Amino acid sequence: MISSTSAQTNTQSPFLTRRAGKDYKLFVPRIITLFATVVLVNSASSQTWEREDVGFDSIQSRARDLANKPYETPDKNRLPVWMYELTYDQYRDIRFNPNQALWANEKLPFRAMFFHPGYLFREPVTLNEFTSSHQQQIRLSEAYFNYGPLIQKHGDLPPDGGFAGFRLHAPLNNPDYFDELVVFQGASYWRALGKNQHYGISARGIAVDTGIDGVTEEFPSFREFWLRKPDPDDTHARFYALLDGPSFSGAYAFRVYPGNETIMDVKAVIFTRRAVRRLGIAPMSSMFWFGENSRRRFDDFRPEVHDSDGLAIRMGTGERLWRPLANDSGKLEFSFFNMEKCDGFGLLQRDRRFSAYEDGEAAYHARPSLWIEPTSDWGPGRVMLMEIPTTNELADNAVAMWEPAGVPQPGERIEFSYRQHWTLDEDPSQAGGHVVATRSGVHDWQPEQRTIVVEFMGPNLEKISEIPLEAQVQAVGNGAEKIKIQGVTVQPMPENRWRVSFQIAPATEGAKLADAGPVELRCYLKRGEDFLTETWVHRVIP
Repeated sequence: MISSTSAQTNTQSPFLTRRAGKDYKLFVPRIITLFATVVLVNSASSQTWEREDVGFDSIQSRARDLANKPYETPDKNRLPVWMYELTYDQYRDIRFNPNQALWANEKLPFRAMFFHPGYLFREPVTLNEFTSSHQQQIRLSEAYFNYGPLIQKHGDLPPDGGFAGFRLHAPLNNPDYFDELVVFQGASYWRALGKNQHYGISARGIAVDTGIDGVTEEFPSFREFWLRKPDPDDTHARFYALLDGPSFSGAYAFRVYPGNETIMDVKAVIFTRRAVRRLGIAPMSSMFWFGENSRRRFDDFRPEVHDSDGLAIRMGTGERLWRPLANDSGKLEFSFFNMEKCDGFGLLQRDRRFSAYEDGEAAYHARPSLWIEPTSDWGPGRVMLMEIPTTNELADNAVAMWEPAGVPQPGERIEFSYRQHWTLDEDPSQAGGHVVATRSGVHDWQPEQRTIVVEFMGPNLEKISEIPLEAQVQAVGNGAEKIKIQGVTVQPMPENRWRVSFQIAPATEGAKLADAGPVELRCYLKRGEDFLTETWVHRVIP
């Protein structure tokens, strides 16, 4: 299970730009010579190397020390006033100078660039570079940035001001070009890319009291990072982070493997300062405005607009679940999936056809799915999905996370690890047969009968040309007895798809379908005793 012990015995609203920024090819002279203490000078600033062993144990020790002290709110006056007063357009007019990228001229497989503090990013983080024996703090300097015409005159930069975050670059799409790979900016948020992907879904370190009625959600922040200088033959980037917030402090270790799907290994140890109502492990945030399953239509030229279209879960029992995202009810919606063991979960973007979105700028068809694979024993708990109603595509409104059984208590040490897959794979849960579309509608001549259509595809279904497939459809939970399921049919469709269609209607003659309230439905395909697909689970609002 998620390791939880006593810490004593084990001596702002975040903001992320939804559009991807421009990538740069970086070249910068940089020569480093290491002694016990060495002064390194480049055009950006003077840095001082210090002999120090940087490792996960040392970051963990710092996190433990923080947890044993009262929480200190970050100093809002740490930055000069002119940075706080930057407008959105002015902040975007400050760009990193590619000639100052870290490691750019050393023929190394990764490079780092930094974000200027200010605007909404008013709690700067400390950035460090380290090797096997030394470390140095990276100081804020004007030489790192190009200030556009909207900035003109500005005040001084405090050398200890810190940064708003950083991003790593690697030859992701072309061996001669360093694309953006991962970006950390705002609270404990990050986003990553695989080959031919565009920024979409976001991850964060932990979620605290998310969706608790009457309780303000906490957003702990990464306060400091240690970026390991890569070796020439490294295939992955490594770095550490120190997290702090009112209820938790923590140490994080990251390994990032770029590729067709970018892999991130995350290891964390967090320490509890005070009790909370809900702790979210491996949380992620995405956007769903409308899709083919939406009844609530908007005046937009695009047929679908979303970064993710559903939640996939692989339970320890072997069952796979698929929950289509929705934005129809106009109110906050929660879904909980309890299990003794979780083998994986994630918010996925399954529809990869450009024609599904018709958006040449946002490229929703190329937004990555994020699949989480536990690499330690998380124990019992539940996957939580929170869906926030929205009328546009400007903010994330779908949140998924793992919520361990039991509530963390002050003094607890909690350890967990997992692997992230930033992928274009439609079926990372390896169900063999997965849902590719959900649709529903009501005919005006049958107003108390709703038709629902679910389409499946996958290797388990590709070689089946006859119809001895059986669809299992059932209503579960509260209100299930108020409806009946009828007219279940299974038929093959083009593109190796199989369609299940059925109707739901009031169980009592003369009753109204709307009186049944929200109904939970389940559907899957089988052949004899063989289960061929994941289980479609959907909340229908009649």
